[in-house]
Order: sequence, then structure tokens, then C-alpha cells
Amino acid sequence: MIKLTEKIVQEVIQVRPRQSHKGTFGKILIVAGNQNLGGAAIMNAQAAIYGGAGLVTVATDPVNKTALHARLPEAMVVDYHQDLSDLIAGVDVVLIGSGLGNELTILKQALKELTDKHKVILDGSALTMMAQENLPLPKGQIILTPHQMEWQRFGQVAIADQAKEDNNWEALVAMNPEPILVLKSDQTQVYLENELYQLTVGGPYQATGGMGDTLAGVIAAFVAQFQDTNRAVLAAVYSHSAIAERLADTAYVTLPTEIAKALPAFMKEMADQTPTL
Repeated sequence: MIKLTEKIVQEVIQVRPRQSHKGTFGKILIVAGNQNLGGAAIMNAQAAIYGGAGLVTVATDPVNKTALHARLPEAMVVDYHQDLSDLIAGVDVVLIGSGLGNELTILKQALKELTDKHKVILDGSALTMMAQENLPLPKGQIILTPHQMEWQRFGQVAIADQAKEDNNWEALVAMNPEPILVLKSDQTQVYLENELYQLTVGGPYQATGGMGDTLAGVIAAFVAQFQDTNRAVLAAVYSHSAIAERLADTAYVTLPTEIAKALPAFMKEMADQTPTL
């Protein structure tokens, strides 16, 4: 097991090239937020935008449109009941499932439009519905972001058995294509091909609603911007909890929205420390 440290963030986050535009930093589609769980879509999008993604579109229930426009004018918003095929074809990264509830039709439509070119984050309700319906993994480079109960459902590894890393590897190898796994817990682990990373920062001040939605958005932003997907996932996971740990110096609870707001300054700090090649 490899300890995940700040070094990975300093290596991944680069000073931006002067000649660049929105497309340089990735196009993301977020499919999230039913009528009751619109906050999940907002936190996904906030983290993706503050994490540096070039263009972010949110496909959500129309009841969430006004709140999204008010909170995040940088994001584009569409009704997720419409045909998503053209939207999905035009983006690099698709994040599906946060606060999606039981919207199975929308999930299936999004999954079938994915191609091998896409980087795909499957979160929250997507994992639960896929487990219930026995749906296969879609095309694309897949990143799973379950908490322990979701991994019990989707990976069929009981929570009591998840401490044994061989059980998690066995579940991943059985999937096709074999995904990246970010297994969230009080000691979050990241499974990458033949390497296992252990998060070294973070704490109980992160135990609040929306923490995973924000993490999923940070992962989406990082994999959209930085070429090496494996290392981008590691940097996103570390950055999310490192910021939370800093905020905990003066706060009893670190709110997910505050973590997102702190991302630009944290990323600037890390970029300024990027080793000279």
C-alpha cells in the first residue's frame, strides 16, 4: 500500500499554458440531481468549476435550474429528460449519479451514449441502480466513487470484508472494463490497476452531507484537465481532504461548499511548487 501525499498534487497540477482556451481544460457533463436532491448536482458542478474545468454542463431535473443559475452562473443547465446524445458526444468527461435517486431511465440513456473516448465517474445513485438492475459497466475509462455501503451493493464486497484489500481487487478484476476505484471511508483508498493508495489526510470533520458529491466534482475537474487519469484521480482525492484538513484548523465541521471555494487558491499553491522538469 502506497501512502498518498502532497507530492502527487505538486506533480500533477501544472502552471497553465499562456496560449489556452476553455476547451484546453476539458468539457464536463454532469447528470445528477432529481427533484429532491438538487444540492448534489450543485455541489458536483461547484467543485468541477472551482477545480478548473473549462466548460461544465449540468443535466438535471428542471426544478433545479433556477438554483443552479443563481449559485453557479458559470455552469450551463439542461433538462435531463431531453435526449442527451449530442451533449455526451461533445464532452470529455461524464459524471453520473449524484442525487439521481431512482431515475433509471435517465441513467440508462446516459450509459448507452458513452464511448471509449469518455472518462466516466459513476457516483451515488448510479451505483445503487446499476447494482439493483445488474447493469454492466459502460464504455469509457471508468472511475467508481462509492462509499462503503454502495461498494457492498455494487462490488458485492461486504463492509466487514472491505478491509481485506484482496476482496476489493477480486471484485474489480471481475468487472469489464476494470475500473479505477475510490473507496470512500475514514481511510479512503484508491485502487489503480496494480497499485493501492491510502489517503493520509482528512478526518471526522468531513462527515457531512455532500462531501462525496464535492469529491466527485473535483475528480471530474482533474481528469478533464490533466492527461494522466490515474494520477489526476490521486491528486483530486488528496486535494479534497487536504483542504478539509486545513479548514478544520478553525472549524469544527468542514462544509463541502467551503472545500470547493478553497480549490483555486490551493491549486495555485500546488502549481507554484511543481518540480522543474
